[in-house]
Amino acid sequence: MQDKYYEFIEKINKITGINLSLYKEKQMKRRIESFIRRHGFEEYDDYYKFIKDDQNRIREFLNYLTINVSEFFRNPAQWDILEKDIIPNLISNNNSLKIWSSACASGEEPYSVALLLRKINFDKAEIIATDIDEDALERAKKGLYNEKIITNVPEDLKRRFFIKRKEEYEISDDIKNMVKFIKLNLLTDPFPKGIHLILCRNVLIYFTEEAKEMIYKKFNESLADDGILFVGSTEQIIMPHKFGFSSIKSFFYRKIS
Repeated sequence: MQDKYYEFIEKINKITGINLSLYKEKQMKRRIESFIRRHGFEEYDDYYKFIKDDQNRIREFLNYLTINVSEFFRNPAQWDILEKDIIPNLISNNNSLKIWSSACASGEEPYSVALLLRKINFDKAEIIATDIDEDALERAKKGLYNEKIITNVPEDLKRRFFIKRKEEYEISDDIKNMVKFIKLNLLTDPFPKGIHLILCRNVLIYFTEEAKEMIYKKFNESLADDGILFVGSTEQIIMPHKFGFSSIKSFFYRKIS
């Protein structure tokens, strides 16, 4: 079965351009096998034949593998540091900001950044939000969220920028228009340049060490001088200097070279 797994992910790479070998094998293998059994298949080959000529089935498979669990202001204490320390320092050194939410799922993260900027009345910012999952990007553009997802949004911002739509809340056009959503594969696609703040949170835990090192180096090249990388609660970088970063706060790294 192990050899069949390697053959399967190689075939997936050829038809999608997504190299699943750069994701942690144990986790990825478990998710794939669970998914194909759910569709009534026991063998990788049989499932591959089922999806290989059907773009909708391929997309369904890839979307399942993408982890899209998020919420507004996830880990609030870290967002407090971003609001009161990181962003003011960036603004003091730059007339405008270019911000990149690099694995934005359904838009909660980039919209949280936009809300912070609205809160401090800073309007000279370009926010780019990218993800590999096209369906998640479409949901992000719609901006509809259930009450649980927006639990951490301060009440004043909730009143100003969210509209109740039956069982969901829609984020206002004012905030939507601050964010540009683009499909991007962190493993293969070119990164944007001249970024002052990159958010990449709760994503790299799914990648191999080889893939993480490659991405850290590309993040460094993507950042402007003294730009900041903001990572997730379980993703502190060991030996950040190896990748041209210095740690300035827990989960925040400044580009130094």
